[in-house]
Amino acid sequence: MSGFARPGTNSARPGSGMSVDQAMASARTGTAMNRPVTTSGRFVRLGTASMMSEPGGAFINLDKVNVSKYAERPAMCRALCDYILYVEHVPKKAVELCAAATQKASFKDWWWKARLGKAYYQLGLYREAERQFLSSLKDQDMIVTHLELGKIYMKLDQPNKAVDIYEAASRAHPAETLLLLAAARVHDAVNSTDRSMAIYKEVLEIEASSVEAVSCLAAHQFYSDQPEIALRYYRRLLQMGVQTAELWNNLGLCCFHSGQYDMCLTCFERALQLSQDDTTADLWYNISHLAIGIGDLGLAYQALKISVAADNKHAHAYNNLAVLELKKGNVDAARSGFGQSRTLNPFAFEAPFNLSLLCFKLGEFQESFEVVKRALECYPEHAESKELVKILEQKFT
Repeated sequence: MSGFARPGTNSARPGSGMSVDQAMASARTGTAMNRPVTTSGRFVRLGTASMMSEPGGAFINLDKVNVSKYAERPAMCRALCDYILYVEHVPKKAVELCAAATQKASFKDWWWKARLGKAYYQLGLYREAERQFLSSLKDQDMIVTHLELGKIYMKLDQPNKAVDIYEAASRAHPAETLLLLAAARVHDAVNSTDRSMAIYKEVLEIEASSVEAVSCLAAHQFYSDQPEIALRYYRRLLQMGVQTAELWNNLGLCCFHSGQYDMCLTCFERALQLSQDDTTADLWYNISHLAIGIGDLGLAYQALKISVAADNKHAHAYNNLAVLELKKGNVDAARSGFGQSRTLNPFAFEAPFNLSLLCFKLGEFQESFEVVKRALECYPEHAESKELVKILEQKFT
């Protein structure tokens, strides 16, 4: 005996009393099915072992990835690098792969330098990332690299430097809306509203269907006490096919503040139909403002109850609900609501001021004085809090 089955001895030959299906399903002679198992056959090839996924495990075992080996295969290496950065979020391994690939490309490939900069950015090494992006721009002037470089300067708290980067790139790439939008965001972040709005209008001259530009212009008009103009912008978004709960919510608020009460309820109904768990509380909170505006305090109370039920950390809803409880004469419930709102949002001045005013009316002057001081810490220019402090100081003297 040789220790393994020889071809053609123990297996039936096709055509000897077998059907066609049985012949196709039977072991083929002379192939790897009947070959002896050798030592090399027990192991997967080392070149593909790291790319094999295990049931219930990771898609790629990054600990087994041989970066120097994959650096010699540019196409697969790039796909693997993006997978590591965007799916697995392991920037440390991406740095190893990018460094090996950059060295293999003789430090002349802009793509690898840009990916190395992104990996450093995810690691929080902003200066190293800046160096890599600048080196990448020397090899190839790319818009996406300018955008990533501007993000680094924003992380380094250098908004003016980021604006300079975007403006210089815009001169090199005119009519590129991505660069203009990035510059507008920075201007908006540093409260340079006029310049930001001018850039958004410039974007609309180039690309009339820019959702971000239309949305920002609409929000600016709304907070500038021009809800009618904001309503026109939001209607433009509807015409462009945008259907979100946030858009219908903003439409409802614009209709309410412009006096179109018949339309605002319909807009909020559409918003509730499209809302998710993270927006339901804000929608009902806005509906409560609508109800207060039209004098329906019962609807406002129910809307605020639903709002805090949907999100038990909604500080403004607790504050307004406490005001309505106070109107009903429930002093203990109102005090509890003001305290809850102040705990959830210690940087808002409304709840401390309301609580201090309640304590003042109850004759608890000392507690009222302590709470109103906290309200002034949040908003030093609040006139009513200052007036309450003067009255309390007169009481103490």
